[in-house]
Amino acid sequence: MTRSVDEITGGKRLRRMRKADWSRRLVRETELTTSDLIWPIFLIEGENRTEAIAAMPGVERLTVDLAVKAAEEAAKLGIPAIATFPNVAMEKRDTTGSHSLDADNLINRATRAIKAAVPEIGIITDAALDPFTDHGHDGILRDGIIVNDESVAQIAKAAVGQAEAGADIIAPSDMMDGRIGAIRDALDAAGFQDVAIMSYATKFASACYGPYREAIGTSGLLKGDKKTYYIDPANTEEALRETEADIAEGADMVMVKPGLPYLDICHRVKETFQIPTYVYQVSGEYAMIEAAAANGWIDGERVMMESLLAFKRAGCDGILTYFALRAARLLKG
Repeated sequence: MTRSVDEITGGKRLRRMRKADWSRRLVRETELTTSDLIWPIFLIEGENRTEAIAAMPGVERLTVDLAVKAAEEAAKLGIPAIATFPNVAMEKRDTTGSHSLDADNLINRATRAIKAAVPEIGIITDAALDPFTDHGHDGILRDGIIVNDESVAQIAKAAVGQAEAGADIIAPSDMMDGRIGAIRDALDAAGFQDVAIMSYATKFASACYGPYREAIGTSGLLKGDKKTYYIDPANTEEALRETEADIAEGADMVMVKPGLPYLDICHRVKETFQIPTYVYQVSGEYAMIEAAAANGWIDGERVMMESLLAFKRAGCDGILTYFALRAARLLKG
């Protein structure tokens, strides 16, 4: 005898609350808002000038004056913060990334200009050395080795310079051992106790960073790879140990990078430590969605929003994404 659907399901028909838009919204478990978005922007020298980034359609490098206008638009849309990344002139790069310590470098000039014009938006800066080195690594290169302690000392000094320029959050992406504690000590000693640290706590040795390296001008410079300091993509427990160490050293919030391939890490980090947890939807993720959309293989807008929602569902408190401006416009209707 064939059983009825009600007999099979025990009378539980889960489709009841999916029947209309209003009922789906009523039971929606996860919500994405503009307050969840952080917008990474790329900087170049000059005035009133942009440069297209071939591997990142729709993303441009901006001069400082245009970065100010971009920040104004972001603030109007309700985006809480932007993150700045410079494409430094080649003549200013060297083996130690010494230009990172220049009070008037591109990052610091942009911070001062944006803070003066749009004081209500948060500014997140990266103290890693890769935009400033002539070898593309995040630290100082000595005899083919990225030296940890010397790199940490310089990164901490660069972080203080960024705080002096007006940065609200220092987000070091270098993955050197001990850099969070060193930055915290340096900021406190310089009177910047209120400047927060967002640690790139679990940054993996991913193949998804290529377009970003084009954007900051390091793709043709990199000698070797970054596997000696980024985390092996196979490792979860190591990622948790890195996060635990950074929290103990004074991180106010932590980040997982990249995003979609590491949703399990996002969930584990948030569940384990219950600390503000962010994710970076990196350039390769952006480029893949844009390329598929350009070929008509996917609905780019829907996939963009679905990917951002996935980060929230995994437990992330916020998302660094190149889609931030576009997503905010959609969310604002």
